[in-house]
Amino acid sequence: MDMKKIGAANQTPNSQFRHPASGIQHPASSIEYPASTSRPFIIPIFLPHAGCQHQCIFCNQVSITGSKQKTINADQIRSQILQFLEFKNNRRKPVQISFYGGNFLGLKSDEIIDLLDLAVGFIRPGQVDSIRFSTRPDTITPDHLNIISEYPVETVELGVQSMDDHVLALAERGHSAADTVHAVEKLKEHRLIIGLQMMVGLLGDNEVRSLRTAEKIAALQPDFVRIYPTVVVNKSKLAGWYQNGTYAPLSLTEAVIRVKKLYLLFKKYNIRVIRMGLQASEDLANGSTVLAGPYHPAFGHMVYSEIFFYAAREVLDSMKTLSDTIAISVNPRSISKMRGLNNLNIKKLRENYHLKTIEVVPDSSLATDELRIK
Repeated sequence: MDMKKIGAANQTPNSQFRHPASGIQHPASSIEYPASTSRPFIIPIFLPHAGCQHQCIFCNQVSITGSKQKTINADQIRSQILQFLEFKNNRRKPVQISFYGGNFLGLKSDEIIDLLDLAVGFIRPGQVDSIRFSTRPDTITPDHLNIISEYPVETVELGVQSMDDHVLALAERGHSAADTVHAVEKLKEHRLIIGLQMMVGLLGDNEVRSLRTAEKIAALQPDFVRIYPTVVVNKSKLAGWYQNGTYAPLSLTEAVIRVKKLYLLFKKYNIRVIRMGLQASEDLANGSTVLAGPYHPAFGHMVYSEIFFYAAREVLDSMKTLSDTIAISVNPRSISKMRGLNNLNIKKLRENYHLKTIEVVPDSSLATDELRIK
């Protein structure tokens, strides 16, 4: 019986697992699935393009969010918040009102204050605990920090996208990697929870540049990251470049493999990855919004499955003898990750190792980042 903890050297009852080729302990990073009760209950308020002074080549937030709203409607936002609060589980804390989809600190100062005041109207009676928003690195200015310091803002997410200035310029982001470094420093001074969002597969990007971006993001020690593969969104500038052959997106397989490497890199530095891939929605799935690129409603699941597949392979390769029937034990919450979409991992393992039967067994004694094979 051999056991693998993803993110550490394999441990077996009698010996420590070693990489079969080199004899060196194999470094990979652990998988973490935080309990649903430990995560905030997020009430998302989408403000498509609000505060955006220009449009990046990959962006069309109206398509992504399905919203055509161009002005901020306070009554509509209050109604949305109340609707979400009706579905809140009382055991799930804290609750955050989250402003997404635009450049929050790119709004006019009075608009920022109005939205923060609106959120505070739910915080005072105890319905909501705090505020979070996403914004650009170059909007973290002393004036803006002075504004938000007067409110219960807890979390700020920065749309970093890349730490490569060449990639940022091609994406027409309008900010530099240095702006991101400066922004993180200032947010840390204000003791805010910081999330950084990066993209893979942008024009000019490649695996080396993506990994370098991840290393630079990890060096900033954010509290969490999101990883988004670049997709070609209808009516974006990138859509025109895709149609004339200037830009070719990553395939789904390429994106999964690359994001897997990024995920493992971040986990090596104990940085949580809270999302991989765009949030699934009917607008994205109907084929009219995403023209091309690695969009899949279960993209994150595919990345986790890829990690478990290779973890199982490492254990199987390390075993001196192998029968045609094996049992893979995993935490009950990791069964679908081990199996893969449509049992693809099981099918590939059976073919690669000439196995007759593979049983996936739930074992609550195992952590969510462990598997055991016998």
